[in-house]
Amino acid sequence: MNFPNDLFLDGGYRAAADGRRIALVDPATEEPFVEVAAATVSDVDGAIRSAHAAWEGGWRDLAPGKRAEILYRVARVLREHNEELAQLERRQVGKPIAEARDEAGLAGRVFEYYAGAISQFGGQTLPVGRGGFDFTLKQSMGVVAAIVPWNFPLPIAAWKAAPALAAGNAVVLKPASISPLTAIKMGELAVKAGLPPGVLQILPGSGSAVGDALVTHPLIRKVSFTGSTEIGRRIMELASRNLTRVSLELGGKSPNVVFADADWEKAADTSPMSVFANTGQDCCARSRMFVERSVYAGFVERFVAATKKLVVGDPALDSTQLGPMASGAQRTTVEAFLADARARGSKFATGGGRPQSRGFYLEPTVLLDVGSSDRCWREEIFGPVVAITPFDDEATMIREVNDSPYGLSGSLWTRDLSRALRVSRLIESGVLSVNCHNSVHVEAPFGGYKTSGLGRDLGMAAMDGYTETKNVYVAS
Repeated sequence: MNFPNDLFLDGGYRAAADGRRIALVDPATEEPFVEVAAATVSDVDGAIRSAHAAWEGGWRDLAPGKRAEILYRVARVLREHNEELAQLERRQVGKPIAEARDEAGLAGRVFEYYAGAISQFGGQTLPVGRGGFDFTLKQSMGVVAAIVPWNFPLPIAAWKAAPALAAGNAVVLKPASISPLTAIKMGELAVKAGLPPGVLQILPGSGSAVGDALVTHPLIRKVSFTGSTEIGRRIMELASRNLTRVSLELGGKSPNVVFADADWEKAADTSPMSVFANTGQDCCARSRMFVERSVYAGFVERFVAATKKLVVGDPALDSTQLGPMASGAQRTTVEAFLADARARGSKFATGGGRPQSRGFYLEPTVLLDVGSSDRCWREEIFGPVVAITPFDDEATMIREVNDSPYGLSGSLWTRDLSRALRVSRLIESGVLSVNCHNSVHVEAPFGGYKTSGLGRDLGMAAMDGYTETKNVYVAS
């Protein structure tokens, strides 16, 4: 396999200014397999200035229909290279190949959605007290910085780049240092599909060096970041120097609430993948489970049985459901949480160990008897670990659900429609699913409350977030 391992700038590949490269490690084998160029601060400056020139020189003024044609072609070309993109994702983060193929397909759907959204997006005409004619314009910002995490490298790269491009902006995208391959390839394929060179720049490299330079550059009009709450705070601080706009999709500690009147057997059978999918490396993972006491014992028994049936193994196999963790460092972080749980007397209903000696694997782990102040209950683990607790009454449960600094996602299981609506209103979360675990829909806004972030990805809300609103009044 040929790996895209250089910066992708101005429509072509080039080495970093100082020639530096970073080795990528296959999480399934723990072996390095390619070295990728690591951008410097001077590379960042050059990429942004070139992107600004491409925006100013034609992209911002391109007819909406023409912009839509280009993005439709990008969607088509991404689909044509689905298998290549999926295999790159598998190698760099250990994602099971079946899941990687779905995510590569999602990237194509995102570009297709925003290509179609262009013709539906615009300003308003407004009646005003002075008479005359008042209208608003939705105008592109300029150059947008998109900073993408390592857990879903390609889908999140697409759902930041596509709406920003659809709104008429240029994009400088920084993938995570351990997972740059699919983003680089996306840049190449976009130009192949007809996107003008310089409109989408891809800068792999160190987060601390490249990220800081991106956020503080005077030509960056907005920063869109997905990652940890800690880094999100730093980005807000850095962006404040130039009053640069930000949207932040950050951490989560999402609840999964099961009432006794629900189809709790279905909930028990399906909920393991709501937390263990992507080996738990998901800010939407339902890692705090609240189960009504009258069905708690039966639910736990069934949930544990379903967890034990999950196939953990080689991400190259179609049958694999859970691959390795993305890095040795992340596995070490999760194992520190498990050590704390053992020290505090939590019960391990299943899991907690390494299933094999080679690769960054970790067993899906179910914890019981976890205290409300314990790290595993309160902090984002970002690994295959869930804690389950019983509850007795709705009001107390809702207080405990909301007793968290996070508010990103969650699930609610009940057959009572009135309860579903009531509890959905009361849970402090940006995304909720009733009787399922579906957090992400291309057509709907995605984002969080509290320290889970601000602003929204996806849907028309994302496209709106990449524009300036200008009001124009014409006297009669």
